[in-house]
Amino acid sequence: MRESRVIALAGVLQACRVVSEIATHGKSDAVAAETSLASVFRIDADSAAAVFGGVAGTRFGLETLLSQFDSKERDLPLTRLVLGVLRLERRLSRNPRMLDALRTGIERVQRQVDHFGLAHATVQARLAELYVDTLSQLRPRVIVHGNPVNLSNAQLVEQIRAQLLAAVRAAVLWRQVGGSQLRLLLRRREYAMLARGLLTRSTLDRG
Repeated sequence: MRESRVIALAGVLQACRVVSEIATHGKSDAVAAETSLASVFRIDADSAAAVFGGVAGTRFGLETLLSQFDSKERDLPLTRLVLGVLRLERRLSRNPRMLDALRTGIERVQRQVDHFGLAHATVQARLAELYVDTLSQLRPRVIVHGNPVNLSNAQLVEQIRAQLLAAVRAAVLWRQVGGSQLRLLLRRREYAMLARGLLTRSTLDRG
């Protein structure tokens, strides 16, 4: 269960880092971005790792977790973004109607994934639209900081919103496996140690 919490938290950090990099630089790690998007559609996965297609799917997030938890130079805007996503998920958990709307919306977008493929702009646009219609209605909203040029680019904004949906999906998993802000506060060192072990395993899995 502890490893499941680290994997789920890495999933949150991964999607949030993708958001941050798109907002700041206009692009991010393509494999991590696609893995995070794929996790949105794995609603009833058998395990935390299965949500991301295996432990290796959270490699970018595990590396981010280590840099945030085990380094003196933490990315404070990223920390604020992660905490904002975790707060948003808590509000979502108390809104069963919105949870149902999200599930229904995700099932609809799945048909477009089957037709166009996960990375297609149409799929990201539909996920972004679902985010706007649901999660962005909750207050306070998650605030994304970055380069104003990128944040005024419609296609990049769609990518950011789709990744925020993925971040919230990982936050739902984090809560389901027993994650909480208190655990996050008290077990940073333990989580960093477990993340190191998971990173080693993901490297071995990839051969």
